[in-house]
Amino acid sequence: MVDLLGQYKKIKDDVDKAILDVIESTAFINGPQVKQLNSELSEYLGCKHSICCANGTDALQIALMALGLKPGDEVIVPDFTFIATAEVIALLGLKPVFVDICPETYVLDTGKLLNALSPKTKAVIPVHLYGQCANMEEIMGIANNHGIYIIEDNAQAFGAETKVKGVMQKAGTIGHIGCSSFFPSKNLGCFGDGGALFTNDEKLAEKIACIANHGARVKYFHERVGLNSRLDTLQAAILLVKLSKIDEYISARQQAAEKYDFLLGSIEQIKVPVRAAYSTHVFHQYTIQAKNRNELQKFLAEKNIPTMIYYPAGMHNQEAYKTAGNFPVSEMLCKSVLSLPMHTELSIGQQEYIAKSIKEFYNK
Repeated sequence: MVDLLGQYKKIKDDVDKAILDVIESTAFINGPQVKQLNSELSEYLGCKHSICCANGTDALQIALMALGLKPGDEVIVPDFTFIATAEVIALLGLKPVFVDICPETYVLDTGKLLNALSPKTKAVIPVHLYGQCANMEEIMGIANNHGIYIIEDNAQAFGAETKVKGVMQKAGTIGHIGCSSFFPSKNLGCFGDGGALFTNDEKLAEKIACIANHGARVKYFHERVGLNSRLDTLQAAILLVKLSKIDEYISARQQAAEKYDFLLGSIEQIKVPVRAAYSTHVFHQYTIQAKNRNELQKFLAEKNIPTMIYYPAGMHNQEAYKTAGNFPVSEMLCKSVLSLPMHTELSIGQQEYIAKSIKEFYNK
């Protein structure tokens, strides 16, 4: 699904030097590369504050803690997403409220978001799924009208841009707080776990940094309940190398997506990804909707073609979060989505083989 080794070989000298520099300095925790990464992330995204942390799940939890939400407060999330989005809400004693998604773009349906609002709604976590943004202009309008917080889950769309009031802005910088993951397979990925939070609010930035450091701004003096959530200096050094290449990586993924579109667009039994008019797409995943999805996946596996189902069950059907409700789009997608190999090293020959195999399955 992701050729991390091929990508590493192209930047091997720079990455190896960056790692060796950290080892020789022995500044393994909160070394200068962490501070430099915070600065360069802010510069790239066009936001005032970036605070790195241990992983994307921690980033979401820290964001909720920084907003001061109380047990019983409701937080709205899309039903079709990775479990971490709902997990952190429940861990803090908050109530996740699931909302169905748009059938074309797979992101939060703003009409259904409006219907889900209640006096207990304190925050919404729109997920920029597969590399494309939720409709942040509409979501921010709803938030401003109802006095609720917006936390962007930007784990899958680092570098994507979306139009708000006629201006293109980077995903993760539009809501009150943005959260991202640097899991190895992400568009900007390290060699382990990592994450970050983004905000333009100085007071929120101070709270976030404090919470991520055991609730302390001064060592051994803890002013709030916090976490031990920091990005290792080694990972920051690797990410600095990769951040300098991120636009190149995004372009490679977009070109691969266009090639897939060309190769697969004529197959009636599948639907290629739709691009929203308001957002760019950085293609963390290239996800099709496929007739007889499970049989197709098995057939491709026999051809040594890896695929993944993101996701086989909506939040409302997960044993830990079972919720009554009507989620027809989420349930339909759980039965039809299939993600094909997508990465910076994907060759045209590989894509042609994948497309040929898909056509072979449907022409049997």
